[in-house]
Amino acid sequence: MLLGSVFNGALSAADCFAPQRPFVPSDPALAVEYADLIRRDFEDYIQDIQQHFRCLDKERARAFEEAQEVSQEYGAFLRGLRQD
Repeated sequence: MLLGSVFNGALSAADCFAPQRPFVPSDPALAVEYADLIRRDFEDYIQDIQQHFRCLDKERARAFEEAQEVSQEYGAFLRGLRQD
């Protein structure tokens, strides 16, 4: 059970893939020739990085909640040991 919760938590973080940076050719003539494609790549990147940030925010909130629960469980565990 414990291993399953650790594994599921790792999968949540792994779902947040950062997009690849757009490529801009160093040759100015190629940059002009492929300007529309390069522009779309940048626009796609901006949308994808915003999605990435939302994913990270969601994972951070999930991990924070889990950490609070684990902390409470640990406190209960320690209190149980003191009663024995």
